[in-house]
Amino acid sequence: MIEPLEYSGLRGLGGAGFPAGRKWRLVRQEPLPRLVAVNADEGEPGTFKDRYFLETDPHRFLEGMLIAAWVVEAAEIYIYLRDEYPQCRMILEGEITAVEAAGLARHARIHLRRGAGAYICGEESAMLESIEGKRGLPRQRPPFPAQVGLFGRPTLCNNVETLYWVRDIVEQGPEWFTLAGRNGRQGRRTFSVSGRVKDPGVKLAPAGITARQLIDEYCGGMAEGHTFKGYLPGGASGGVLPAAMADIPLDFGTLEPEGCLIGSAAVVVLSDKDNMRAVALNLLRFFEDESCGQCTPCRAGTEKAVKLMTAPHWDEALLQELTRVMSDASICGLGQAAMNPVKQVLKHFRDDLVAEPS
Repeated sequence: MIEPLEYSGLRGLGGAGFPAGRKWRLVRQEPLPRLVAVNADEGEPGTFKDRYFLETDPHRFLEGMLIAAWVVEAAEIYIYLRDEYPQCRMILEGEITAVEAAGLARHARIHLRRGAGAYICGEESAMLESIEGKRGLPRQRPPFPAQVGLFGRPTLCNNVETLYWVRDIVEQGPEWFTLAGRNGRQGRRTFSVSGRVKDPGVKLAPAGITARQLIDEYCGGMAEGHTFKGYLPGGASGGVLPAAMADIPLDFGTLEPEGCLIGSAAVVVLSDKDNMRAVALNLLRFFEDESCGQCTPCRAGTEKAVKLMTAPHWDEALLQELTRVMSDASICGLGQAAMNPVKQVLKHFRDDLVAEPS
């Protein structure tokens, strides 16, 4: 089971991108008892692919989850579900009952846990803290969850979409997955596309497709009266790029040279009707609200960034200094990536800095 998964190149599709097969192998090497924790929190703005899978094809996800538990010999599975998805909870409650009644989960007991709407609990260690009944705060690492995870036991943490692809890779072979790429990349990706396009929604497309190809081939082009201006390639924390850079393959490792991230593949398309200064401010207000407050660089930094960005003229030197401190000293990815939109607006959308944010 692990070998085809490793050969396929399947990675963590919640945003981190760690190779799934390698993670399964690492967890399996740890002492018993082992656990599985499924991240179905999906709090990244612009991301709704996991909801789509849970609503339309929960069995494929559940089967991948049960295979994962069987491979790592986990006796307990915890599904951490976003509380804003009550319809998904109803679906899963019914289907888990059916799976257990059919005798398909004899090797593992399944627990369904509700999140409380905290963005930070999408970070795997904060998710584990929340499942344990504590405040959702990221843990210092090492040790990693594969070694010391839920309730102190070795824990396999996987995203819903990662587990969704497992059954087909096992059944059809890893080549079925790898041969689907485009622009020199390998694999399949699920893009959550929103914004100024004619046909937004969940798009199953080859890994490595560009934003321009995604808009033209899968979304029917730009919405009427809108001209393509820029896009967020990976949700709120993935940065912002101009339309002139819409031909970069969307995949892990391709956007980092531009200071951006693919993350969970939430592509937000922006047009000439959008002011990028206002977009960046809106994103920073979100991060300010969702910071867990554990570390000073993120807790104080997001607040100070919002104050600086609401001034008539941005103090660029101070914003850049704040960016360095938050990127270098924050405990988790929230604080480390929060200033990505600011960096990109300063770099690519300077014309919008003269306008007042709405």
